[in-house]
Amino acid sequence: MATPSKHLIRAGSQTRRLSETAERIVAAARAHFFAHGFRSVTMDDLAAELGMSKKTLYAQFPSKSELLQAVLLAKFRSIETDLDAIMACSAKDASAALHQLLACMQRHTEEIRPPFVRDIRRENPELFELVEERRRDLIQRYFGTIFDQGRRAGIIRKDISSELIVEILLGAVQAVMNPAKIEQLGLEPKTGYGAIVSVILDGVMTEKGRSKSADWAGRFRA
Repeated sequence: MATPSKHLIRAGSQTRRLSETAERIVAAARAHFFAHGFRSVTMDDLAAELGMSKKTLYAQFPSKSELLQAVLLAKFRSIETDLDAIMACSAKDASAALHQLLACMQRHTEEIRPPFVRDIRRENPELFELVEERRRDLIQRYFGTIFDQGRRAGIIRKDISSELIVEILLGAVQAVMNPAKIEQLGLEPKTGYGAIVSVILDGVMTEKGRSKSADWAGRFRA
């Protein structure tokens, strides 16, 4: 499989707008790829499901590699759109914004199932590293900002820097949220992610933060 463009993967939101037909193809591929992996899904399968000719499909995406790239870019755009909407209101209530941010990341994490991650790691480790890099960028950018706001609002401890909290979160996500470890621990992605965040936030929140977040753990374990 050809390696997708590093520039496009890193600058996803700056790519050209897809046609309506291309968006339909990406939506169908996204559902199948993320749930079942991309090795088992053929371009012929997608064309048949969408009720279009293979010629039409290949006119939009000449290869599965290009379609995979488009799926990943669509995923990155949807994450950033959701996170930007949350951050636009974050100054009003840092605690509420933090909960929404965590719920958003958990929801997007759940969509990507282990078969997809395994396929990328096996078929294109360079692309897997780029996906990991984008995840790191998102966590640093958005969580770093909200932790800074939380410190100012008195819900996050001031004796631990936001940068260190983010690095601890990144390290835990990297160590636990991968197919091998999830399988070894017998976890579902939602359960694993919720546990990571629960443990870390319990350690960095102030008493004021905990009082405002009394129902937080229950929401993520539900």
